[in-house]
Amino acid sequence: MAWENQTFNPDFILLGILDYSPTHILLFSLVLGVSAVAFMGNTIMVLLIYLDTQLHTPMYFFLSQLSLMDLMLISTTVPKMAFNYLSGSKSISMAGCATQILFYTSLLSCECFLLAVMAYDRYVAICHPLRYTSLMSPQICGLLTASSWILGSTDGVIDAVATFSFSYCGSREIAHFFCDFPFLLSISCSDTSTFEEVLFYCCIIMAVFPVAIIITYYARVILAVIHMGSGEGRRKAFATCSSHLMVVGLYYGAVLFIYMRPTSNRSPAQDRMVSIFYTILTPTLNPIIYCLRNKEVARAFLNVFGKVKTGE
Repeated sequence: MAWENQTFNPDFILLGILDYSPTHILLFSLVLGVSAVAFMGNTIMVLLIYLDTQLHTPMYFFLSQLSLMDLMLISTTVPKMAFNYLSGSKSISMAGCATQILFYTSLLSCECFLLAVMAYDRYVAICHPLRYTSLMSPQICGLLTASSWILGSTDGVIDAVATFSFSYCGSREIAHFFCDFPFLLSISCSDTSTFEEVLFYCCIIMAVFPVAIIITYYARVILAVIHMGSGEGRRKAFATCSSHLMVVGLYYGAVLFIYMRPTSNRSPAQDRMVSIFYTILTPTLNPIIYCLRNKEVARAFLNVFGKVKTGE
């Protein structure tokens, strides 16, 4: 059994990405600062959308779910990385490693499906505005969001269970700052080629299929926008769509780069850098790209925090 080989030395070693040189200490401070900004930005977004009734629309509901996923994603990886760096410890228990893989993979997959749902929302809003309230009713929005969470979580459970069905009888050093299953597969002493092939097809379902949906909907949106008579309407539509497409490009580009290459073609250094991009930088950019430049969000911020200051 795979678990019998793991009895005597159950912990893994996270090699991390930083040492204790002055440059790397500065980089660690920068990563921690960016993570704090991401945490605060996404927390503010969730609170604003919850507290301000004028933001209780499908688009902002989906944005609140995206911010919640980003909050959980940061909390899955950054605290353990910071603790290990500050304490000098590099170990992570098998249970801790499995938990990271479960939550991390689930949240990545959830975001893949949610971004496709958000593309559908913009398609309906721009191409079928008169039917928007019926096609995007609270019940349908809840169903679409729940489906994203369920499908993503299912993928995370499958990946975590499959990863720990293999034996790890040799080196237990993971060349990363958190447990990510492609890195574990590379140190397994079992034959993982079949699972990697299955993983490739799973990535097509979890990533490429949503991308195809997003491209299809936005192709229709762009055609509709081009034929709009109002210049102001075109400007608003392009502003909304460009924000979403920017996030989609950043997010999916990094995810596909990491998970759709065979283990034999991987460069640990490249993968670690790309992982930092979509685990820390993308959650930081999402509130900025989507909302902090949005007039409705700025109004909600002043409204909510103005009430807090005046004690209303």
